[in-house]
Amino acid sequence: MNVAQALAHLDARANYEKTGAITGPSLDTIERLMSVMGEPQLSYPVIHVTGTNGKGSTAQMITRLLMAHGLTVGTYSSPHLERINERMTYNCEPISDDDFAEQIGAVADLEVLAGVQPSYFEIVTAAAFRWFSDLAIDVAVVEVGLLGRWDATNVVDAQVAVITNVALDHTEFAGPAKTDIAREKAGIIKAGSAVVLGETDPELVEIFRAEGGAVVLERGEDFDCLENNLAVGGRVLDLRTPTTVYTDVFVPLNGRHQGDNAAAALAAVEAFFAAPLAEEIVTEGFAEVLMPGRFEVLNHLPLVIVDGAHNPAGADVCAQVFFEDFHPEGRRILIVGCLRGRDPVQLLSALRADEYDLVYCCTAPSPRGLPAAELAAAARANGCDDVIEMPTVSSACERASEGASVDDAILVTGSLYVVGEARPYFLKRRMA
Repeated sequence: MNVAQALAHLDARANYEKTGAITGPSLDTIERLMSVMGEPQLSYPVIHVTGTNGKGSTAQMITRLLMAHGLTVGTYSSPHLERINERMTYNCEPISDDDFAEQIGAVADLEVLAGVQPSYFEIVTAAAFRWFSDLAIDVAVVEVGLLGRWDATNVVDAQVAVITNVALDHTEFAGPAKTDIAREKAGIIKAGSAVVLGETDPELVEIFRAEGGAVVLERGEDFDCLENNLAVGGRVLDLRTPTTVYTDVFVPLNGRHQGDNAAAALAAVEAFFAAPLAEEIVTEGFAEVLMPGRFEVLNHLPLVIVDGAHNPAGADVCAQVFFEDFHPEGRRILIVGCLRGRDPVQLLSALRADEYDLVYCCTAPSPRGLPAAELAAAARANGCDDVIEMPTVSSACERASEGASVDDAILVTGSLYVVGEARPYFLKRRMA
């Protein structure tokens, strides 16, 4: 296969990201596929990460800390922003086009032997695990795609299972209560797993404890972020783990919530090594963290920020960071798009859309994209006064850029698909 053929093979398969639908909960297909592949996902230790929000940032922090320790690390995440290659990385470098095509082709050949027709996500997951095995990595950091128990990534045997938090999301698959979602996320915990639990609700904590991990480390009890201060380009943190207090740790990510993610990541890596980390490793690892599309500042004068918040809990955090950490002298301008299946009124309310001077509503670049007109109607119902409908993300970005002064601030959010189209537009504009 070449890259075009690999992408065509994937596009022909069932894809939740495009349709919003999944088949019944089962690991049968991915397990049969991994069996004929020789179980590559069992050839290296794994740190498995789930959570409603923050799992991407936490996974990247874990990866950087492991790399600073001298290990070779394969990281699997989803969805991607701009290119599918971003989903599987080796020491934070995305897989090459040739290697990607080779791995997808190998999985396609093995589908026949396994007698299965896996989904888009199952194929990519299998390809990532096979690639990691071919590279003989020291450790894999694997981000759950959807919930946990029945997610295709859950064929791994996690040495460390990380749960960042639990909020109401994907309730069409696990709901209607947080307890239902927690039970699904708890499914990544294996008998030998060290569990790093960022969720603090006592009722939910008991659900994770009952799953039977070897040890459970709880935020507030065993690890925490003690100090969390705003700094130029990120946060300065004091982090406590079961063994050590690490002070004045700089994390180059925006938002107070990154302190919680950093504490969980550090506790996870300590649990993996069963030992504290040297201070210079902690300093180096966190300093190298990059999270494109997660409250990322792309420009100044005017200020341009993109954030992939796509559910009310994430939108609430996004709004909190934007209004508390950034204080533009000019107007606040919101560019927003979201997917069908989300409640646009709830999302806009969490974003505090009515506090923006101007709101551009666009259609997210996905078959599941909510039409701009429907989103604009929700914005007006939410109390937004100046609402403009735009057919595409790029047209909204262009219109907002042309009308913005150097004192204004533009926030682009609502979906990673929206951010994935806006990010290259603003980067290209900045370079120009």
